[in-house]
Amino acid sequence: MEQLIIYLARALVDQPDQVSLRASDVEGARLYELKVAPEDVGKVIGRDGRTVGALRTLLGAAAQKQGQKVRLEIQDDRRQQPQAAAPAPATAPQGQ
Repeated sequence: MEQLIIYLARALVDQPDQVSLRASDVEGARLYELKVAPEDVGKVIGRDGRTVGALRTLLGAAAQKQGQKVRLEIQDDRRQQPQAAAPAPATAPQGQ
């Protein structure tokens, strides 16, 4: 299963050497956490989540054939980066 996920992810991204996969068992299912380069996250997710949805469908079918349950999550490090503080709005001087 891991080889299938990595193969598909590397085919989708511009930086295939930055594709990594972590697997763990969670709630009776196998959880796969896919990490790609920050600029490739959109390619893996796709418009309106269609690409990741298709990946999940493929994995679900492959897992069902083997009698397993799987989940696929995409790690998005862009959300975890602190946002730059917005400059404080300039205040107009009070009438004197």
